[in-house]
Amino acid sequence: MGEILALSKILNIREREKNDAQKIYRQSIEYFEGVATQLYNLLKRKEEAEGIQEKYLQNTIPIDKIREQLIYIENLSKQITQLQKEVQSARSEMESKQEKLSEAHVEVKKFEKIITFRQNEQEEIIKKNEKLMMDEISVQQYLNQKNR
Repeated sequence: MGEILALSKILNIREREKNDAQKIYRQSIEYFEGVATQLYNLLKRKEEAEGIQEKYLQNTIPIDKIREQLIYIENLSKQITQLQKEVQSARSEMESKQEKLSEAHVEVKKFEKIITFRQNEQEEIIKKNEKLMMDEISVQQYLNQKNR
């Protein structure tokens, strides 16, 4: 019985670790989604800016306006490149956290199985002992009846 209690304590610790890993994983997902959303918005802005630039090129617009638009698009491209790196980093971090969560989940399942197995073993031992005691009682009753 003491062994199962010790295993239960370890299981509780593993479950806390799993819950912490889940929390960290959720945070990494939220961070990834935030960065990816920023990237999406920048890509949209760049696409819109390129569309405006096309209109400028088709119409007679001063060179300064076209140059301004090109600089704006160039800055967006730099930001996009930086955000793409951040998104990739966030994705790697998220995958790493997911792996740790999976490992923690497996550990919890291992201890749950061990505890269940040990409990079943103990129940079998108790049943076996009860059966032996019942047999002993039956033999005693039989001998008592025979001696009367």
